[in-house]
Amino acid sequence: MIWNPNKECMSREQMRELQGKRLHKVVEYVYHNVPFYRHKLQEMDLSPEDIRTIDDIVKLPFTTKKDLRDNYPFGLQAAPQSEIIRIHASSGTTGNPTIVGYTRKDISIWSECMARSLTAYGVGREDTFSVSYGYGLFTGGLGAHNGVEMVGAAVVPASTGNTEKHARLIRDLGITGIACTPSYALYLAETMDRLGITKDQIKLRIGAFGAEPWTENMRKEIQERLGLKGFNLYGLSEVMGPSVSYECDEQNGSHINEDHFFPEIIDPVTLEPLPAGQTGELVFTTLTKEGMPVIRYRTRDLCSILPGECPCGRTNVRMSAIQGRTDDMLIIRGINVFPSQVESVVLTMKEFAPLYMLVVDRVNNLDTLMVQVELRPDFFNATLDTPAAIEDLEQRFAARLRSVLSIGAKVQIKAPGTIERSQGKSTHVIDKRKLY
Repeated sequence: MIWNPNKECMSREQMRELQGKRLHKVVEYVYHNVPFYRHKLQEMDLSPEDIRTIDDIVKLPFTTKKDLRDNYPFGLQAAPQSEIIRIHASSGTTGNPTIVGYTRKDISIWSECMARSLTAYGVGREDTFSVSYGYGLFTGGLGAHNGVEMVGAAVVPASTGNTEKHARLIRDLGITGIACTPSYALYLAETMDRLGITKDQIKLRIGAFGAEPWTENMRKEIQERLGLKGFNLYGLSEVMGPSVSYECDEQNGSHINEDHFFPEIIDPVTLEPLPAGQTGELVFTTLTKEGMPVIRYRTRDLCSILPGECPCGRTNVRMSAIQGRTDDMLIIRGINVFPSQVESVVLTMKEFAPLYMLVVDRVNNLDTLMVQVELRPDFFNATLDTPAAIEDLEQRFAARLRSVLSIGAKVQIKAPGTIERSQGKSTHVIDKRKLY
């Protein structure tokens, strides 16, 4: 089922025409309502009249996270305060947070986009859906919540925390769908194991997972342990929130709601646009947002736009899975390392739980990398009962890491339950170097 065939199945010619009209309108809107963008355009000798088609987008300036923080709290807000009905904030760890205001129309569009996502996953009026993203300043909880209600399913606003109670509710209420981070889904599976709740006792069939990168192996792990089908859900607060893009049943890339969010892929060094199929930095322009529109916002996410049509019937372009970020990339002895690369190795080895930590340090002016990984309980005593067995496992893991990362890493195998769990976004890096 497709929630909005008129927009999700629009011809490419119609879509580009619509995008061009909306781009002109949003540029005119921010020119007259946001001094930051007006000054930027004036510096480039541009006016809204210079932006007529979607191809003209390359003339426009980029927006960065720093721009949002430098204009804290309301410097990039376009709508008057009287029109703002909700305010969210990003979960940044340094500097000012990113404050995002939403008008009533923004919330309606956001709910519509989320309804498209959920419908693509197979959610309908008969479902009971647990929203286990955090509620509050983070956009995940309320963003998913509104979409579930729009679809007509029953929403359980579980949020994060109190996971034992949540696990029992999944069983007792016959909850059929869940939206959460992939790491929380695994934490939930662990909790169910501890409580003796098996997947045969629950009715989960759909999982909407996002807010952090995850791999195909991690998807398989979650699906096997919870007995559901896991779908990718992508979004970011600066652009809207969850549902900027979503997987369909084909699970070959995520369809972008491009009538509202125009995507570009650029070279993160030259800032030049890249063709479909090439990996680069994902950039979004909001075409319909009123509260805080953004023009060519650099997400720092690395991915590609997938060529070709999707068999599902939707014509909206698809983005690949996120392959890393330009700002969480670690440079270790001149080599680019992403935590997702380490995760891909961890999940190929049956002895390990999907729990790991990268510890980066600098000793005698040389970068060092240690990868801590946790054993599964059934391997802790049964097969790894001698120092020789543990050493053999360490060597095999280290060899696989080197083949993927192209550098050597020290390995530290940890006992079950000793790597800190996360009920929100997981953290996989401890960088002890003083790089700035």
